[in-house]
Amino acid sequence: MDELRTRRVEEMMREELSELIRFELSDPRVTEVDVSAVHVSHDLKRADVVVAAGNPSAIEGLEHARHFLRRQLMQRLDLFRMPELRFVTTLVGNDPAQLRKLQRRLRRGRGSESST
Repeated sequence: MDELRTRRVEEMMREELSELIRFELSDPRVTEVDVSAVHVSHDLKRADVVVAAGNPSAIEGLEHARHFLRRQLMQRLDLFRMPELRFVTTLVGNDPAQLRKLQRRLRRGRGSESST
């Protein structure tokens, strides 16, 4: 798959996953999760979802909901093959400025920013 299509697929998956996690999941472990980026392999077999999480157990919650999220992505995106999701975290530490920035982005509904 060419590079432009890969980037479009990554961006579509990032937007949909952000929306699904924010509005469709009721697990309290994933309340402070922000999808920073999605990296898709060239053969579309695997997608690494980079999330910023304020809670160390957020990855457990996302792993628990992995099949639900993948099934919802299959329904929302028109792809020949839906990649397996693998979650990678960047924990938001005790830095209050970083936590406020994450909360502001979640409230605005914004995705990843190029100058982080």
